[in-house]
Amino acid sequence: MSEERRTAADRLPARDERTGRSAAAARISNQTRWVDLQVQRAIERGEWDDLPGYGKPIEDLGKDNDPDWWVKKLVEREQITGVLPPALAIRKEDAELDDRLDRITTEKGVRQELEEFNVRVHKALYTPPTSPTAPAMVTRQRDVEAEVEAWLGRRTARQEAQRRALAEQQRQDAEERPRGWLRRRRRT
Repeated sequence: MSEERRTAADRLPARDERTGRSAAAARISNQTRWVDLQVQRAIERGEWDDLPGYGKPIEDLGKDNDPDWWVKKLVEREQITGVLPPALAIRKEDAELDDRLDRITTEKGVRQELEEFNVRVHKALYTPPTSPTAPAMVTRQRDVEAEVEAWLGRRTARQEAQRRALAEQQRQDAEERPRGWLRRRRRT
């Protein structure tokens, strides 16, 4: 019977001899004090002064709970691209195509870029959707000749604007330059 009592006593939670409280509660109480002390010491040492976001409001605070928040943050932080469905990727590329064409300096380069874009659109049009909920392909191929004409018009307009700005800058520089100082020196 004493053995039975001993095993039953062993199963009871340990008690602190001085207070009579459970030893686990005492450890937890001491642990919170210890953690608070460690945090306070780190603040005093300045270990948290240069953390990213220090002094800025917490982003997305108060917005609806989004279960995919971590994926969106990862894509934003790592600047991951190319994970769009083909139809959306082509739409995005189509929206950015004019700006990309304007950075090209030769007509041959513009034609090549347009032909490559049209090949990608053709491929996306005839590739079956990846899922039943995939967005529809609405982007159409671009007419190469019409786009080259539009590019030439934009390029000519940019060049004219640059010429006007340069002429205006030269006119302002000429007005600011002191006149006649060279002539006055020669006369004396």
